[in-house]
Amino acid sequence: MPKLGMEPKRRADVINATLTCISLHGIDGMTLDKVAEYADCSKGVVTYYFKNKDNLTIEAFKAFMAYYGLKIQSEIEATMTPMEMMDVTLKHILPPYRDDADKKINVSQLDGIEKMYIPYDASGKLFLQFFSKATLDPNLQEVVSKSYLADLHGIAKIFDYGNMTGRMSVEDSPSAAYGLLAMVVGLSFFRVTNIPPVNGEDNRYICEDYVKRFKGGYL
Repeated sequence: MPKLGMEPKRRADVINATLTCISLHGIDGMTLDKVAEYADCSKGVVTYYFKNKDNLTIEAFKAFMAYYGLKIQSEIEATMTPMEMMDVTLKHILPPYRDDADKKINVSQLDGIEKMYIPYDASGKLFLQFFSKATLDPNLQEVVSKSYLADLHGIAKIFDYGNMTGRMSVEDSPSAAYGLLAMVVGLSFFRVTNIPPVNGEDNRYICEDYVKRFKGGYL
């Protein structure tokens, strides 16, 4: 049993270690022994919090999905324009390429949201691992569903705000949000499977062009 008062940190260390392990070895290659090694703790500590590999995988997936919403919420300000809010959203859900392989995965809020981080390559690998498993696992599907329903609601609110301020013209905000999120998911899959866009640039411009269609009162 972990020392009294160390529970939140130990739990966070295990989740971060699990995501690191999955990004390097895949879900099939992730074991409780490897997670314990990455977390610098005993296997007993891992099972104390998460019981088994299936439970640990689900909790790590929840933390992975929650990370993006937390980062977006922490950076969006009420004084921003709708397009600025959308820029913040896209920056996190479909981040531009960055050379940050030396940085570590941290999805814990213990040291503040600004310290939370997932490196670019790790993000893509985790996306592919979790979503490929979710096609056959109802528990992982539930994690995706809850997370994306919240994302759809948040994106639709930005479109509604754009309509209210006259800075956007969106006839059906929920459908526009659905289209944008579906595009992000597809483009994320294209990234990790090395399918380049037709013009050879980072494929995030496709989402940016989609959002620009709603700017300035025209579709």
